[in-house]
Amino acid sequence: MIDLRTLDSPEKLKQAFEVFNQLSRSLEGSYRELENQVARLNRELAAARDERLQTLEEKERLAGKLQRLLEALPGGVVVVDGGGTVVECNPAAVGLLGEPLLGERWQGIVERSFTPCCDNPHERRLKNGRTVSISARSLGEGAGQILLLTDVSEMRALQELLEQHKRLSAMGEMVASMAHQVRTPLAAALLYASQLGAEELDGRQRRRFASRIMERLRHLERQVNDMLIFAREGRFVMDQVEVKDFVARLREAIEPHLTATEIALTFQQRCADVVFQGNLEALLGACLNLLSNAIEAMGGRGELVVRVAEEEGMLRLSVIDDGPGIDPGLRQRIFEPFFTTRAAGTGLGLAVVDSIARAHGGHVECHSRPGRGCRFDLWLPLATGRSPLPAHVSAGGAAALNPVHAVG
Repeated sequence: MIDLRTLDSPEKLKQAFEVFNQLSRSLEGSYRELENQVARLNRELAAARDERLQTLEEKERLAGKLQRLLEALPGGVVVVDGGGTVVECNPAAVGLLGEPLLGERWQGIVERSFTPCCDNPHERRLKNGRTVSISARSLGEGAGQILLLTDVSEMRALQELLEQHKRLSAMGEMVASMAHQVRTPLAAALLYASQLGAEELDGRQRRRFASRIMERLRHLERQVNDMLIFAREGRFVMDQVEVKDFVARLREAIEPHLTATEIALTFQQRCADVVFQGNLEALLGACLNLLSNAIEAMGGRGELVVRVAEEEGMLRLSVIDDGPGIDPGLRQRIFEPFFTTRAAGTGLGLAVVDSIARAHGGHVECHSRPGRGCRFDLWLPLATGRSPLPAHVSAGGAAALNPVHAVG
């Protein structure tokens, strides 16, 4: 601040005014620079606001487009949060599962809409009779899942119709062969039965004839059972089966086949308390087919092992013989229907085993080398109470084949 009392001359007063003018010009320049900065900031803020508004508009358009796509999808889409509650769904999902969906627990919807069937971990039957395929995608750690439900009822019906036509065609081809296959053991049984009335037969001969009659009748029973199972396309009523009960039934069923042989049969049971889902009679028939083939291949003598164990989350039932084995070229075809290397064979035995295994959600394998015996492994899924929601998702996005549990 300039003290005017010190300005005792015009020269000093002039200098003071010049200083004042310089300060005024400096202040004016600073003010203009500040105005320019404010204007620039306003322009930047306006540009940022316009860009944000444009981004929001684009997001709104994208959200609207996604919503329209979601509503137009023919498949049902359900979004489940980390707590197992449905937070989003489309009209197709409502049409399949019924209302209400939003805000409901997925587990409750499962119990309300699906039948308690677990033949296939990726397909479930609704209580309204339709069949849906279920796939899942994870939304991130703890963020829940998005589920896609596809109605495959018509496709499955067409597939079943096609399979039925194929089997009917195959059955037609088999009729002529089966007539001969049934007639031969039947004629033998009738011949032995006619001899039983002969007075000159002693007790030992009667027992021998009766044993041969039973052998021929069991052979006929196997052929008829194989044909019926093949014609049924592997459809069975499933139930909870305990391994120890199954092994006991199998041991009882195979004993008559060993009476006239020199085969030592051993059961190795390593999972007595395990329970699996299946049809007991069908699986007994499959195992008897494997055992009967082994007995015939062994020529009536040798060592035969039935091993039951739990491996890789499944039940593995193995039939192991020390017979001549199977040639690698033939091993590729042994599960084909009507393929056989025996003059008296129908070619249905192993095809039926394969059909039964697949009907149970499992599979059958053959391991053999010529001269080193043979091992058939029948793999069956365990009863784990799987639900229609595949909770574990692999890196590729497809639901895992391992047993799964429901969210929530």
